[in-house]
Amino acid sequence: MKLRKTLFARATLLSLGGALALCMAAAVSLSAQAQTSAPTERQPLDSVVAVVNDGVIMRSELDNRLAQVERQAQSRGESLPSRQQLESQVLERMVVEEIQLQMARDANITIDDTELNRQVRAIAESNNMSLDEFADAVEADGMTLASVREDVRREMLIRRVQQRQVGSRVNVSDSEVDRYLSQQMGQVGEEAVIQETRARHVLIELTPTRGENQARAQAEEVRERLAQGEDFATVAREMSDDDGSALNGGNLGWLRPGQTVPAFEEAMSGLSINQISEPVRSQFGYHVIEVLDRRQQDVTQEAQREEVRQAIFQRRANQELETWQQQIRSQAFVDIRL
Repeated sequence: MKLRKTLFARATLLSLGGALALCMAAAVSLSAQAQTSAPTERQPLDSVVAVVNDGVIMRSELDNRLAQVERQAQSRGESLPSRQQLESQVLERMVVEEIQLQMARDANITIDDTELNRQVRAIAESNNMSLDEFADAVEADGMTLASVREDVRREMLIRRVQQRQVGSRVNVSDSEVDRYLSQQMGQVGEEAVIQETRARHVLIELTPTRGENQARAQAEEVRERLAQGEDFATVAREMSDDDGSALNGGNLGWLRPGQTVPAFEEAMSGLSINQISEPVRSQFGYHVIEVLDRRQQDVTQEAQREEVRQAIFQRRANQELETWQQQIRSQAFVDIRL
């Protein structure tokens, strides 16, 4: 079965389904189990595939990650790029994760068991499961609950580093909020009327196992199925990579100006009620959007300004995150040994 992503819907960062293993190792080791039936046979040595500052990524770690990616692709019926290209893409993702984990270690950032247990429980509940049912589902996906817990811990560490580093770089001034309000809403006062849109979507992500052409083709397939009268909620639950909305039939609820990325908002604004869009490209992949309803909503000035401030902040933070990751990657010592 397909489990919800463990943390933080989109943006963003960890777009592979579920958290993926990244273990730091300090030395070359022998295979975990000796071959007692053939004592004269040498066991293969693990090897270093990347040196990242003072850490290493081992061949066994990369192989484990590749196996997870391959299982994901198989479960979705997706084709994979060449082995060499896939290794390169997955290893690069692991390098950037390793840099961020090292930053967490250097800053003495930790995730205690109480926080971790709370998050794992939340993941299980978001999938409408008990912890026991979640553990069974994890094992059915070829993993263990213990390994998933460590994946979640690492993901939480990375997110905490990002929040510290990127959040401090993003500031939204009062003048920016004023300018946005005047441009987008036409009036600023004790009360203001804004247009809210109720929409749903199917998101097809770009991943190491799904390139640009494949993602667009899959989004066009979604669009065609909907045009032929298939139920939107059913298609969203089956196809959408936005796990935060997929289980709810793709429903995003009522959206206000600035709450979605520009490409999505522009396409949504151009749709009539009950109209379904062509595939729309954003930084997250391809969206197929349907507008369900629109309404005028009164909001107080204070609440309105805070929502606008948060929308501007989130949009800018997403952009800054990508720039920051490129920056820390360029500043790190990285020796790829594939």
